[in-house]
Amino acid sequence: MVSRPQHGQSEFVRVIAAVIRQHGRYLLCRRPAEKRHGGMWEFPGGKIEQGESDFEAANRELTEELGVSVVSVSPPHFTVADPGSHFVIEFMPAEIDGSPRCIEHSEIRWVPLSEMPHLELAPSDRRFVENLLTSDG
Repeated sequence: MVSRPQHGQSEFVRVIAAVIRQHGRYLLCRRPAEKRHGGMWEFPGGKIEQGESDFEAANRELTEELGVSVVSVSPPHFTVADPGSHFVIEFMPAEIDGSPRCIEHSEIRWVPLSEMPHLELAPSDRRFVENLLTSDG
């Protein structure tokens, strides 16, 4: 599913959201209070820089944020324009090597899909979770 930027937004910035699943749980991170959507939960990731592949961006961001390396990244399962910004979030399944550490976020947590609707998710992440719930049952 793709939701395009709102009218008046001609240029947008691609952002990778790594969907990391292990043992039936997904890795979610709580955004620092001082950032946009502060205190809300999100899938880890960040902006894809000019000339970077999806894999390179995911590896750079997850190394910086969680101290892990990325083994693989699959094509996006869900893409959505972030409301009120020029970001387009692409939710991509990813496999990691290492144990995630809380470096840039205020908290990290492995969460089963069934518990995600009860968390305060960032708006785009909430839309992705709703999509997961309808497609995965």
